[in-house]
Amino acid sequence: MSLLQGVLSQVLSWAGLCQILYLLGTGLVAVVAAWTVKLLVRHVWYTHKLSCFSKPHANSWLIGHLGQMQNTEEGLQQVDDLVQTFKHSCCWFIGPFYHLVRVFHPDFVRPLLVAPASITVKDELIYNHLRPWLGQSLLISNGEMWSRKRRLLSPAFHFDILKNYVTVFNASTNIMHDKWRRLVAEGSSNLEMFDQVTLMTLDSLLKCAFSYNSNCQESTSEYVSAIVELSDLIIDRRQKVLHHWDWIYWKTQQGKRFKKALSIVHGFTREVVQKRRARISQQKSTETPSDFTTKPRRKDFVDIILLTEDENGQSLTDEEIQAEANTFMFAGHDTTASAICWTLYNLARHPHYQEKCRQEVVDLMQGRDAPTLEWEDLSNLPFTTMCVKESLRLHSPVQAVTRKYTQDVALPGGCTVPKGAICLVSIYGTHHNPVVWTNPHELHRSEVRSGRAASRCGVDPAQVSSDPRSEP
Repeated sequence: MSLLQGVLSQVLSWAGLCQILYLLGTGLVAVVAAWTVKLLVRHVWYTHKLSCFSKPHANSWLIGHLGQMQNTEEGLQQVDDLVQTFKHSCCWFIGPFYHLVRVFHPDFVRPLLVAPASITVKDELIYNHLRPWLGQSLLISNGEMWSRKRRLLSPAFHFDILKNYVTVFNASTNIMHDKWRRLVAEGSSNLEMFDQVTLMTLDSLLKCAFSYNSNCQESTSEYVSAIVELSDLIIDRRQKVLHHWDWIYWKTQQGKRFKKALSIVHGFTREVVQKRRARISQQKSTETPSDFTTKPRRKDFVDIILLTEDENGQSLTDEEIQAEANTFMFAGHDTTASAICWTLYNLARHPHYQEKCRQEVVDLMQGRDAPTLEWEDLSNLPFTTMCVKESLRLHSPVQAVTRKYTQDVALPGGCTVPKGAICLVSIYGTHHNPVVWTNPHELHRSEVRSGRAASRCGVDPAQVSSDPRSEP
């Protein structure tokens, strides 16, 4: 006992306390120093490995291009300058933390897009910020987990399933059109179209994914507002390097707003999945197996993935289904709204093409009692389809996709992407590369044939559309 008291008195004395603090401080400094040395050695190694690529002017060898990448119109003009200067690729350093290879030529894009899934992984620069929201969904996962989820989710995107959604798209679009007519009748001369179209796409996806009528086009929805806020906060976080570390971000005001919006979105999805699973279980117990599988009913996205099983008879867990449903909403609403708005913008800039698209639809609907498009009509609008695809080239909803590779990847011209470096495939840069396109910022009427853009990239269009590695 006396020994214990002696030790405690020594430790609790000022001298003992100072010694403890000194040891803790020394240990902390040693850890920080070791981390810094490791970071700098890694930075020097990547600088050497990426020396085969041209490098735009950097602020310094250490800071690199930190702060130069912008998510604005000026950022796109910056990409135009890079493409004009470097033609096919360049390397990019965001401080000593991230080392990127930016590619914007078909010959350099192809090896990256066709690399085996076994060596392709999602990088931390873009995808880590999505994990709190989307979990280990198809968009985030890698390897065997990705392959299993890809197989399980494929039935949800079969044409026979998608056909049923056309009536939903029509209904949501009619709500938007009626709202526009009312606003014009009330004297509105200006309309922020992107906001309106975004609400329409969210309305459609909520009905397709959850069979949920949010009425978000006419009234505010807490869930819809939370999705929009999460999307904005993720973009904001990417621009602030210090916010890339969770232990800093969650203490900021933006981090606290993110958590609040996240609880709303996750709570909604969790409730829908649990109720739907309970309903399906009840139906299975009250109906015969043949009735349950053959009785006509329109199944939504959640229904389909709840009923899907892999080769071992295992289905997705509730958490996995929630992650996929959240991904469906996140990846679908903003990109679709952007594509629609830019298509309408480009048609407005070219009234003669707009009139040709209108006449094509009018001719198709000739003699019908109800002016409603059906699934089969989509293949009978060739000129409108060409205009949509050319608009996607001019204004890609997703500007770039990023990946990392677990082994070196060879590119043309003797260049090699070292394992661990982030590859940024610039969709915008490739679609506006003057080496590939004549007057790339102008509408190419002769180039808007189906699959033409993909063919110019040296990639089979069918392969690009069916391989999720070509998605963000």
